[in-house]
Amino acid sequence: MYIAGQSWRKDNMNPKRTARYYCLKFTRLKGDPQSLAGGTAIGVFFGTMPIIPFHTISVLLVTFLTRKSTIAGMLASVVVCNPLTYFPQYYLPLLIGNAITPYSINWERIKELLTVLLTGSGITERIEILGHLGYEATIVLIIGGLVISTPLSIGSYIVSLRFFSNLQEQRRKRHILN
Repeated sequence: MYIAGQSWRKDNMNPKRTARYYCLKFTRLKGDPQSLAGGTAIGVFFGTMPIIPFHTISVLLVTFLTRKSTIAGMLASVVVCNPLTYFPQYYLPLLIGNAITPYSINWERIKELLTVLLTGSGITERIEILGHLGYEATIVLIIGGLVISTPLSIGSYIVSLRFFSNLQEQRRKRHILN
């Protein structure tokens, strides 16, 4: 993290330090373990979907509607969606979506589209082809993203529920001893 007046230091990019930072952030969350785990699962679900511009809005809306922890959801979304995960977030849903939907989005299809767009075809034909490709690409990515995000979200709920329940128990024991 950059703080005004400080120079950029090499240790700010240390992966171990970053992992410890986010672990500490999760450890400091307060609240009901079910709410925190639910928020974490929602954050993981939307954080792994190939809808990058809509992560924040989706997490805020769903956590508000389900009364789960918004902070845990936002934190989980930031952890799973970062520049290192962008490529797999789009590539894997594309592969899975191509396999299970009737549509096929590949380089040859993109090349054909570019050929039609660059030739002397009319503007209405161009818009129609772009709209059709956009619909197919959206369906492929969303279906592929659902296939990937759903089990990750369920797994994150189970793991985080155990984590937050253990954390609550440790706090309770510490409070009784003091």
